[in-house]
Amino acid sequence: MTPRRGKVRDIYEFDDRLLFVATDRISAFDHVLPVAIPDKGRVLTKISEFWFEKLEVPHHLLSMDLSELPLPEGTDVDVLDGRSMVVRKTNVVPIECVVRGYLAGSGWKEYQKSQTVCGLELPAGLVESSKLPEPIFTPATKEESGHDENISFERMCEIIGTELAERLRTLSLDIYRRGAEYALQHGIIIADTKFEFGQIGDELLLIDEVLTPDSSRFWPEDQYEAGKGQPSFDKQIVRDWLSETDWDKNSAPPSLPEEVVSRTRAQYIAAYERLSGQTFAWK
Repeated sequence: MTPRRGKVRDIYEFDDRLLFVATDRISAFDHVLPVAIPDKGRVLTKISEFWFEKLEVPHHLLSMDLSELPLPEGTDVDVLDGRSMVVRKTNVVPIECVVRGYLAGSGWKEYQKSQTVCGLELPAGLVESSKLPEPIFTPATKEESGHDENISFERMCEIIGTELAERLRTLSLDIYRRGAEYALQHGIIIADTKFEFGQIGDELLLIDEVLTPDSSRFWPEDQYEAGKGQPSFDKQIVRDWLSETDWDKNSAPPSLPEEVVSRTRAQYIAAYERLSGQTFAWK
């Protein structure tokens, strides 16, 4: 049972099903760091499970019960428990479906140069972290290594066909709007996010993780102030600390201080607890 190992997730194959395991590994600047964030994988898995149940969109999640899979004898189930999803195997659509509701990150950088985001013209006078007049769909290619590449909607149509591209754009914008509206009612601004989809025949399914702090920018609504970068419920603490060191972002990354690890863990947990109204606890 050899996994396909990503930066922060391991995937095991069982005929027409997959086992998605969200590890506690954390990456930044395209490097997996030597220190993990305790319970990060379990928190992200609980957030995805929450959204799969709430959004009422066809998805790939079958069960959180590991006993449904023929795991090899001697498998340490305790390590997998709480961070694993049994999912349907799909033909993955090779596009990252990115939706942006606020002007941040690479979108803000592009806007400053050309008043566009991924080629889409926006109104003049916006500032960093401005709420956009309407959410925009800005697809990207899925890259095995390195950064995903932003592409135009027209290029997306060339890659996967116009009909599927239009379905994905409509569905992505709808999911984002509904998710962002719910999150805002619970004190979280979802500034942007990326969705992934898979197909089984003509059936289109939402896959992978959904509206988590690793696939989205989560900002605390009570601290939001346009015109600057925002605090966030994700690994921004890690990125900020690394940026203040002399690490060149090419060599092996340094180990994280315990204080940075602890604060990052607390941010992930806070995001889950605000969204779900439940207290995060693990045995």
